[in-house]
This record gives sequence, structure tokens and C-alpha cells, in this order.
Amino acid sequence: QVQFVESGGGLVQPGGSLRLSCATSRRIFNIYVMGWYRQGTGKQRELVARISTGGSPVYADAVKGRFNISRDNAKNTVYLQMNSLKPEDTAVYFCNVWPLTTSSWGQGTQVTVSS
Repeated sequence: QVQFVESGGGLVQPGGSLRLSCATSRRIFNIYVMGWYRQGTGKQRELVARISTGGSPVYADAVKGRFNISRDNAKNTVYLQMNSLKPEDTAVYFCNVWPLTTSSWGQGTQVTVSS
């Protein structure tokens, strides 16, 4: 069963920053494009950013210019640096492969942007 372990969320004021981390197995990390997804209360889960095995990133319009996705191949870990956070970024953030080929999800990490 595929496993993803997310961490790094928290409460931050608007304009603040957070860095999320997600660890997975080496097999998954070496083969798949990795993505960060988020799900706000009452909303559908959406893709925020993805990064290829070669390190090429793609961002959703809502986060372009504010978020930065990266991956550490030695640690089988993908990161999401979030800057200039807005209240609408509040959500549970998950990582997974892209495109989705599994229904297995980690526990996610809660990000709350509020003053």
C-alpha cells in the first residue's frame, strides 16, 4: 500500500510562510511525478503544484508566484514552500502522485491562515 507522510502545517497570519514536507517510498518517488493537493472545508480536493522526476514544476494559477515545490531525491521527500499566504489557502494539504493512480492518501497536514 502506498504511503505518504505529510508534515509542516500550522496556524499562520496572512502574509506569512510555511514549508510542508512529504515523505514516501523510494519506489514511488523515483517513478512518479509528485503533487501537492489541498482540500478546504466543503470543497473538492484540488492540485496545487506538481513536480516531475527531473524537477520541473507546474503550479495552479491560484498559487503561482507564491508557492514553490521542490524534491530531495536522497530523502524521498517533496516540499512545498508557501509564501504570502492568504486566508483562502486554508485547507488540509496532501501529497500524492500525479496523475492520481491510487486511492491511498496520507493523513494530510492542516494549514490555517488567519489573523
